[in-house]
Amino acid sequence: MTHLADATAAVPGFHPATDAEEVTLGSGSVARFVAPGRLTQGRFGLFEWRLAPHTGGTDTHLHRTFSESFYVTAGTVRLYDGRRWVTGRPGDFLHVPEGRAHGYRNETADPAAMLVLFAPGAPREAYFRELAEIGASGRTLSDDEWVDLWARHDQYRVDPADRD
Repeated sequence: MTHLADATAAVPGFHPATDAEEVTLGSGSVARFVAPGRLTQGRFGLFEWRLAPHTGGTDTHLHRTFSESFYVTAGTVRLYDGRRWVTGRPGDFLHVPEGRAHGYRNETADPAAMLVLFAPGAPREAYFRELAEIGASGRTLSDDEWVDLWARHDQYRVDPADRD
């Protein structure tokens, strides 16, 4: 709960859709940074994901310092909820607390989209910019380089067999 004394630190602000940065990943999926943490005083971040057909999405992973929530807005998204893969359709929601395994992918021939909310508002856009650059350049990372990249951005791969 925000107390009245704290409310003065947060300044309301309108941010037109045209101001939101977006990056295209090597898979063809697009991440649009609707409300990065810098716009919300670090309280949360909100991204829109437009997943291209047949995109692998993410490996099963976890974050130690922030929660992540997924709200499907279009198409069909496969979501790993920490126990099993489930099928998410428009209007479906998944919340994943810190330290819990999760993942997502679009296995269909149609595009899909979802909103991703993470709290607190870690600077996730740096991670996705880096992924987009790697995809655009064609650069290949070694396993150790991937582990280092993920660790720098609080992303840790988890084998689905190692359920949380």
